[in-house]
Amino acid sequence: MASIQQTPNGPVLVLKESALQQKGRDAQKNNIMAAKLVADLVRSSLGPRGMDKMLVDSIGDVTITNDGATILKEIDVQHPAAKMMVEIAKTIDNEVGDGTTSSVIFAGALLEKAEELLAKDVHSSVIIEGYQAAQEKVMELLSQIAKKIEPTDEESLLKIATTSMQSKLISEDSSVLSKLVVDAVLRVAEKKGDKYVVDLDNIKVEKKAGSSIQATELVRGIVLDKEVVHSGMPTKIEKAKIALLNAALEVEKTEMSAEIRITDPTQMQMFLEEENRMLKSMVDKLQRVGANVLICQKGIDDIAQHYLAKYGILSVRRVKESDMTKLAKATGGRITTNLDDMTESS
Repeated sequence: MASIQQTPNGPVLVLKESALQQKGRDAQKNNIMAAKLVADLVRSSLGPRGMDKMLVDSIGDVTITNDGATILKEIDVQHPAAKMMVEIAKTIDNEVGDGTTSSVIFAGALLEKAEELLAKDVHSSVIIEGYQAAQEKVMELLSQIAKKIEPTDEESLLKIATTSMQSKLISEDSSVLSKLVVDAVLRVAEKKGDKYVVDLDNIKVEKKAGSSIQATELVRGIVLDKEVVHSGMPTKIEKAKIALLNAALEVEKTEMSAEIRITDPTQMQMFLEEENRMLKSMVDKLQRVGANVLICQKGIDDIAQHYLAKYGILSVRRVKESDMTKLAKATGGRITTNLDDMTESS
């Protein structure tokens, strides 16, 4: 249906040919119905007798879960009002990590009551004001009945973590994992005034296939799932001096396409020796500042690898930027983009 507006200069096409327009009560009913359907979709997965849902996507992958956020993330929602309900679940999952199904069902129940009021000719603005007033009252009551938990109260923290895991597939291993989770969070908790602040970016989850969940362990430090670039390098370094490099240990290619014409075999040898010398000088700079570990965000040339191994510098290449930032934070170092700027203090 095209939306055509009549003007003194003739008709003007405002919306595209395929656009559909709904107004007034019809639009309200349609939106409320879509939101209620989303709430009904996850309703049966709530509680101790909640049922699992089997979701099959377009390529045939099967997901079995009773976690509201996962269900709503996996289904392909088209209706704009239904998409807003999915956003509720996503926001609750990101901010709180639990209660996604409850929040969606609660939103559906509020809309159901709003529908009854709309049928009695109560204006939508009045209903919204009423809900906002109720929200303020709820926040007031919740702050009164809420129990403040100190970081020292590990027993309560364990109960909270275990409860959050009960609706997930890992519920059977919740006793082991909840202890790990609480330990991890307490290690990165920082006291600022009277409050404790936790930056979840300081906790990294590294997944490795081939073992049981029971084998999960907490590492106080940073785990990089990378191998050393050369077999001749040491695999363990005590009292490491780590160089964080955001530049390639390679001979730079020219920006424009270029060719070198060699007419004599000795010229070829000179060319190779010069390339070798350039790579050696790069590694020499690292050795001069006393680095015995190199974490490189980009590539490392084979010849450079040879010299690094010769100097006993443990090297890792193609490390993710997020991991580089975490390493800089953990070591107090600085990510260098130029070897000439590298100093012993950085």
